[in-house]
Order: sequence, then structure tokens, then C-alpha cells
Amino acid sequence: MIKTYNGSKLGVTSSHRRALLRNLAVELLLHEKITTTLPKAKELVSYAQKLVTKAKKADLNAIRAINSQIHNKDVAKKIFDVLVPRYKERHGGYTQILKVGTRRGDSAEVAIVKLVV
Repeated sequence: MIKTYNGSKLGVTSSHRRALLRNLAVELLLHEKITTTLPKAKELVSYAQKLVTKAKKADLNAIRAINSQIHNKDVAKKIFDVLVPRYKERHGGYTQILKVGTRRGDSAEVAIVKLVV
């Protein structure tokens, strides 16, 4: 049976990928703009948008779900105090990817991921 898998493996193990996405999401939500490679940026957008959508309910279940995904209390507080009110009327599309070019050392495509204001 053919399965449809979502997401890229990014060339790392599943635990490394999960930790990578968590760390990138923390930095994105904290600084609201980060620079990374294009494949990581595409995976990060999906991960971060799901976090914000989950947090928009703002009930106890949402708080616990966010705290289980994000292991930074400052970022979790910022999600509920700043980002949820900002995106209250918005139905998705909280992030934006801007292609920058290639990195000099290894010619990897670089992109800027930022939160939409």
C-alpha cells in the first residue's frame, strides 16, 4: 500500500528533526524573524503555523499542548499574550518565506522566515 508522507526528513534522524524544528520555532516566535536554509524554512513554516493555530483556542488544553511542544516559558507566554491577539481574526498564513540567495560556503539556498504583522 502506498502511503503519503508529509514533510521532509532533512537528512537527520526523527528525534534530531523534532528537536531542530522545536528550536527553530522557539527562535522564530521569540525574534519574529530568522535566517535558515530553504528546506528547513519550509518545514518550519508548517510547524510554527500549527502551533499558533493550536494556541488560538487559549484554553487549558491549548496551553498544555503548547508547553509540551515549546520548552521555553518566555516564548509560550509570548504566544498567548502577543501572537494570539495579533492573529485572532486571521485564518492561517502567519508566516512568510523570503528567498535570499545562496550561502557562500556550500551554495545552500538561504531564506528568511518571518511572522506576518
